[in-house]
Amino acid sequence: MAKTNKSIYSALIANLLIAITKFTAGGFTNSSSMISEGVHSVVDTVNQLLLLYGLKRSKKPADIKRPFGYGRELYFWSFIVSILIFGLGGGISIYTGVLHILDPEPLTDPTWNYVVLGLSILFEGSSLIIAIKEFNAVRGKDSFWEAIIKSKDPSSFVVLFEDSAAVMGLAIVAVFMVVEHQYNLPVLDGVASVLVGLLLVFASFILARESHSLLMGEGISDETRKRIKRLAENDLAVDKVLSILSTYQAPEEVLLMLIIAFRPDLETDDITEAIDRIRESVKREFRLVRFVIIQPDEYEAARQSV
Repeated sequence: MAKTNKSIYSALIANLLIAITKFTAGGFTNSSSMISEGVHSVVDTVNQLLLLYGLKRSKKPADIKRPFGYGRELYFWSFIVSILIFGLGGGISIYTGVLHILDPEPLTDPTWNYVVLGLSILFEGSSLIIAIKEFNAVRGKDSFWEAIIKSKDPSSFVVLFEDSAAVMGLAIVAVFMVVEHQYNLPVLDGVASVLVGLLLVFASFILARESHSLLMGEGISDETRKRIKRLAENDLAVDKVLSILSTYQAPEEVLLMLIIAFRPDLETDDITEAIDRIRESVKREFRLVRFVIIQPDEYEAARQSV
């Protein structure tokens, strides 16, 4: 899965510039929804930095404290990102929106807001297109949702969700701003802010669910398990594969454990040679499997099915 992280860097630059312009426009026009969008952009900027930090940490080589490497750092920081989207992005947007619903204040001049919204949609849209292109390059023939569920690289779908939520949030603000200005309904500014917050909360729940699953240790797919089972049992020394245990240590690194019943007539040296042979075959066939642990066991003692 080759990645250049172009989507992360493009989102980082776009969100930083947009946050500055949103806060400036929101301050001049007294728009809570624009301030909420500014908060959203700041949170997204911090999120990109955290993702880049997580990616850097995940590349650290293994050491005595972490013999299987630091790959799960990425999963941890992705989970933190989902919490930030919920707490800072969604929470603050809903809070400021409720305040302006209870005490609505009319806009002084919405012209700057329209200018900023137009530029924001342009920049966020460009960033979203880049994120979609990068995600399409790795999702193959799967649908977007299937690819997100199967993906073991949260840096790809986190940016995709953030950019999608940003574009939808901007569209909500734009529609409500036009209606508010047209019919002189200042309460709609607060309503738009609340809707943007709810959108961010929804996105954060999905991201948290996927990141949490990866952090807790997802294993290989059923199809891959069956292929590994067939590969191992094709070895003449193997009586039966009793169990297959696996977990993703990183997006491109799998820890695999095979519990195998070997033929009872084999000597210790024969079993050792078979273990080496099977390990090399699995690693050669499945490039993501970096660690293969093979434990011999007796078939009658285990009686497990894979």
